Amino acid sequence: MTRKNNLKLPRRLTILGGAALAAGATMPARAQLTIDMTRPSFEPVPIAIVDFGGDRVGAQIAEVIRNDLQNSGLFRSISPSSFIQRDVDANSAPRFPDWRSVGAAGLVVGQVQSGGGNIKVDFRLWDVVVGQQATGLSFNSQPANWRRLAHIIADAIYKRVTGEDGYFDTRVAYVSESGPANARVKRIAIMDQDGANNRYITDGRTIALTPRFSPTLQEIVYMAYGEDRGPPRVYLQNVDSSRRELLGNFPGMSFAPRFSPDGTKVVMSISADGNSDLYEMDVRGRALRRLTNTPAIDTSPCYSNDGSQIVFNSDRGGSQQLYIMGAGGGGERRISFGEGRYATPVWSPRGDFIAFTKIGAGGFGIGVMRTDGSGERMLASGFLVEGPTWAPNGRVLMFFRGNPSSGGRAGAVSLHQIDITGRFERQVPTPGDASDPAWSPLIPQ
Repeated sequence: MTRKNNLKLPRRLTILGGAALAAGATMPARAQLTIDMTRPSFEPVPIAIVDFGGDRVGAQIAEVIRNDLQNSGLFRSISPSSFIQRDVDANSAPRFPDWRSVGAAGLVVGQVQSGGGNIKVDFRLWDVVVGQQATGLSFNSQPANWRRLAHIIADAIYKRVTGEDGYFDTRVAYVSESGPANARVKRIAIMDQDGANNRYITDGRTIALTPRFSPTLQEIVYMAYGEDRGPPRVYLQNVDSSRRELLGNFPGMSFAPRFSPDGTKVVMSISADGNSDLYEMDVRGRALRRLTNTPAIDTSPCYSNDGSQIVFNSDRGGSQQLYIMGAGGGGERRISFGEGRYATPVWSPRGDFIAFTKIGAGGFGIGVMRTDGSGERMLASGFLVEGPTWAPNGRVLMFFRGNPSSGGRAGAVSLHQIDITGRFERQVPTPGDASDPAWSPLIPQ
């Protein structure tokens, strides 16, 4: 297996070569370093991750891997202070009894070598229970890319143990909030999914909201108020060059944009003549097509994972509910029937669920339902809980929470992530207040 890719993003990763490391023996028919996420309950997999040898960056790589796996809730990272074997050679089989003694089911070892202005990173995941190698990879890249390589390795471990794709080598766009309540600054920021490498892509001179990634990660769409105090508009911005374009100069508001799965179209709401309808715009040709035409407020559209349908929320039935229609418009059908109001629906990348915000007398909540409206489950609730977004593997959601005990401080909002089962909620670190996250696809390698 060989990987050669050039990622056209500000922080580029060029993997000059990536290959599988051969296992020391044939894998058994039933590997025991696994976790079944379909079971109602399970224990996190205990895993030992040794600092990678050969270069000081090896300890940093290991720490990022530990944090990624631990934060997923599916792994329990064993403290390095309990390790018995200290002289672990990444190219030799470990002393398996020592690792069984500390309770490890898996062991991750690695080596970093520098040369020719690049680094070579090798890693192996050992199945401690059966005493054999489970997987391994080797990468050559620029030294500055060590953090991305750590996320890629964590994804490989996650997939080997769970059988599902990882989500660590991703980014999150969100609204960074600061300032007093009467002069709130809201600008778009982008960071790695673990909170590292945060940077701002709007300057805060106008309020910017609802950032959404293109499938290629090269562009985002968002809504921003004009500096001339005009109505809010939808903008398309290149993440690399920061070049910004206005997507249509309409007489009313345009808002709630989202890309199609192939990145060629953007669906959004446009408000005119007292009502809001859904429109689809070709990103390059700028051709505009109207999808709904009712006196109701239709907004928050999101394509299905295959691009054939759109879910949105509308008050056309008297209260704010979720509806599905064909991607070209027509055939609308209501799918939400619980108590309260429903908003911000987002189709899972797997195509099996729709996540949403639910508003009721008791506050806000984040829930999921099947695409026909059945099986509704609430995952999180609170004073202000809104804006779900899916990890690219469809197993994890991110959203934002408001803090009612902030002493009256404006904002006091933070990003959180939670497993689709409703377990493992944790706060995602950001430099300041943060809301309205959008999770990217996996970064191309």
